[in-house]
Parts: sequence; structure tokens; C-alpha cells
Amino acid sequence: MSDTDTQVPLPDLNAADAPGIDEIGYNEDENAARIAADLEAVFDVPVQVSAVLGRSKMDVGDLLKLGPGTVLELDRRVGEAIDIYVNNRLVARGEVVLVEDKLGVTMTEIIKAERS
Repeated sequence: MSDTDTQVPLPDLNAADAPGIDEIGYNEDENAARIAADLEAVFDVPVQVSAVLGRSKMDVGDLLKLGPGTVLELDRRVGEAIDIYVNNRLVARGEVVLVEDKLGVTMTEIIKAERS
């Protein structure tokens, strides 16, 4: 048996008569629905989400002196991205937004962490 006996010819996808994405059975809506159905098992798993505006270090004595109206200096500047943690793992950076009369966070950057 030669090497050419096991080779399967591949179609030329750049040809004018090549099938389009819709013709080969790919449907984006069906694919999204299938992915959502696959994830349905984890929809009820509780997670802790934290949006960290900044951090500050102080002695316990200074902490006990804080009262209403006290301004606490953080390690970030106004307009700087905030960190978004899920279960104490940094997953994104974002910005604080005002939606109607409530504060919210919009993600502007997803952090890709290496798996260990």
C-alpha cells in the first residue's frame, strides 16, 4: 500500500463554487443554544464576585477612629480600572458605571489566567 492510497483529497475552499458557511450546516444560533444547554448544569453554582476599587493599609487603632464622612485614601487614582474577582481569583478589569440610581461595574478587559 502506498502513501497516496490513504490520502483523501481536500476541497478547495477558495474556489468560486465552494459552499458557504450556511450551506455546510453551521448555524450560529443553534451553536449558542447548544453551548448554553451544556452550561446549564452550572447555572445554580454560587460564586462570590468582588469589585475592588482600591486598597489601603492602616493600623487597627486608626481603623477604630474612622467615622461617618471620613475620607479613606486608596491606592488607585480616579478613572483607573478596578479589579473584578470571582471566588478570590482576578478575572477581569472594569469601570464603575451608574445605572439609573445604582452603581454597577462594566468589564473592559478579561484576564486570562494560566491553569495550574
